[in-house]
Amino acid sequence: MADISERKQAETAIFEQKEKAQVTLQSIGDAVITTDAQGCIEYLNPVAEDLTGWESAEAQGKRLDAVLKILNEVTREPLEDPVARLMREGQMVTVTDQTILVNRRGQEIAIQESAAPIRDRAGTIIGAVMVFHDVSKERRLRRALAFQASHDALTGLINRREFENRLNEALLTARSDENTTHVLLYLDLDQFKLVNDTCGHQAGDRLLKQITGILQTCIRTSDTISRLGGDEFGVLLQDCTAERAVKIADSMRQAIHEYRFEWDDGAMNVGVSIGIVEISAGSDSIGSVMSAADVACYAAKDSGRNRVHMYQHGTAPERHREMQWVSRLTRACEENRLELYYQPIVPIGTNNDTRGHYELLVRMRGENGQLVLPAEFIPAAERYNVMPMIDRWVVSQALGSLAHYRTDGDARFGYTLSINLSGTSLNDDRFLEFLINELQTYDLSPGAVCFEITETAAIYNLPKVVHFMQEFRARGCLFSLDDFGSGLSSFMYLKTLPVDYLKIDGQFIHNMSSDRVDRTMVEAISRIGRAMGIKTIAERVESAEVLTCLAQIGIEYAQGFYIAVPQSVEALSRITRTYPQLPLVHSA
Repeated sequence: MADISERKQAETAIFEQKEKAQVTLQSIGDAVITTDAQGCIEYLNPVAEDLTGWESAEAQGKRLDAVLKILNEVTREPLEDPVARLMREGQMVTVTDQTILVNRRGQEIAIQESAAPIRDRAGTIIGAVMVFHDVSKERRLRRALAFQASHDALTGLINRREFENRLNEALLTARSDENTTHVLLYLDLDQFKLVNDTCGHQAGDRLLKQITGILQTCIRTSDTISRLGGDEFGVLLQDCTAERAVKIADSMRQAIHEYRFEWDDGAMNVGVSIGIVEISAGSDSIGSVMSAADVACYAAKDSGRNRVHMYQHGTAPERHREMQWVSRLTRACEENRLELYYQPIVPIGTNNDTRGHYELLVRMRGENGQLVLPAEFIPAAERYNVMPMIDRWVVSQALGSLAHYRTDGDARFGYTLSINLSGTSLNDDRFLEFLINELQTYDLSPGAVCFEITETAAIYNLPKVVHFMQEFRARGCLFSLDDFGSGLSSFMYLKTLPVDYLKIDGQFIHNMSSDRVDRTMVEAISRIGRAMGIKTIAERVESAEVLTCLAQIGIEYAQGFYIAVPQSVEALSRITRTYPQLPLVHSA
C-alpha cells in the first residue's frame, strides 16, 4: 500500500509540473514550438498557432519545415530549418535578424527566433524548443529611422552623408579598375532665392519637390540623385564617360530651363548651373572631387548661369584658394586668431560733435604669424557663408570689452563703435536672436553701437533689413548705410530705411577735388541727407584737398588714411578710457 501511495504522489507531482509548464507556455507572449529529436512537432503554444496559422493538434507529428516556412528578408531565399541546424551542431541556434515567416495564410511576418536543445539526464538531445516573436513594428521603425538618417525629409532623395558614402564606393571601384570612370554632377538652382523671397518657403519647398521629379526623369536607373542642402543637388553617374555626362547634364539643364513654376496665379522660370567632374583612378579623395565639382558649378554661374561647365585641373586656382580660406577662417575663429583694428570717424567743418566714433575692422593672424588683410579672406567668407561666424565673433568682442557702458559715465561724452554686418547675417534669424541676447547681456549706453550695412545688402532683402533696423534702433543702436551711391536706385528706397548715417562710397570721394561729376554726386547726397535728417560720412579721405572740399560741401564726418590709419584696438582701449574724443578736424 505504501508503494502504491508513493507512486500516486509521484504521478500527481509530475502531472502538476506538466500542468504548470502547459499553463506557462500558453501564457507567455512569445511563440513556442517544441519538437522531438527528429524535428517533428510535438506542441505549439497559442501565440505560435496565431503566427503560423496552424493549430497545435493539426501540426503535431509534422516536420518543422512544413509548418514554419522562413525566408531571408533581403535575398528572399529560404532559410534552413533552425532545429535541423541545432541537431547538426548540438548547440543553441540564433537565426539572422533578417528572417521573415510566411504563414499558412500567406502573410509575411518579420520574426526573431532562437532554438535550444532539450536534453535528458545523460545529456542526450531528445528534442528542441524554438522561441520566436513578431518584430514587424520594430523592424519597420528601424527601417524608418535608417531612411531618415540617410534621406532628405522634403524630397525623399538621399542626403549628403549617404551620397558621400556612395561617392566613396564609386571612387574605390574606379581605383580598382583603370578602365572604369564615374561622373559627379553638382547642381545649383539659379532663381531659387527669388521664389523663396517672393512666394514664401512653402512655394520653395514645392519647387524643390518638382525639380526632384524633373531630375529623376533625366537619369538612368543605375544613377543616384542627392539633395546636398538648400537648392543644391548632386548626381552620381555610374560607369559613365565625361562625354556622355555632358549630354545628360545638358538635358537636365534644358528640362529645368523649360519648366515654368506656377504659384498663386503666377508663373516664373528657374535655371540651373551644373558643374561636372570625372571620378577616375587618379582622383585624390571624395573631398577633392566634391571641391572640384563645386568649383565647376561656380564657374558655370560666373559664366552667366544656366550653363554646364566641365572641371579641368588647374583651370580654377582662384576658386580653390577661396575654398581653402573657409577651413583657414574656421580654424582662426576656433584658435582666436582674428584681431580687431579701429579707424576713427571724425567731425569736420562746422560740426562740433564731441562724441568719439570708431569703425571696427577685422584682421586675421595667419598660421605663421603674419597679418592677413580682409581683402584676402572676406570674398571667400561671403561666398561660402562664413561671414555670420565672423560677425558673431566681432560683436562678442566689441560688446564684451570695447563698447561704452552706462557705468562708464555720461553717454553724451562717450563714444560709438561701428560694426560691419554682412548681408548673410542680416538674413539669418539665428543671428538676430544672437544679437538680441548679446545686447541684453551688456548694459550699453544709448548710441554705443552703430551697425554698418552696405547698400547692396540692404536692397537685397529690403523688408527684412527694415525690420532688423527697427528692432535694434528701439534697443538704442544706430545704423549707417555703407557704400551709399554705389547702387542704381540709392535715393528711391532711402526713405524706407531708418538709418542715422550715410557713408558715401569711396569711389566718389577719392577724386572729388578734381572731378566735377564726383563732387556733384557728393553734393547731391549731402543735400538729401540734410533734408532727411541723416548725417553724412565720407570714407577714403586721403588728402587735405579732399578734406577741404568735403567741409565746403557740408559733409559732417570723414574717415580715411589722411585722418588716421587703422590701429589695433589695444590703442583704442587706452583712448576711450582716458580721452574718448579725438580733436575736431576743421577745413583748412
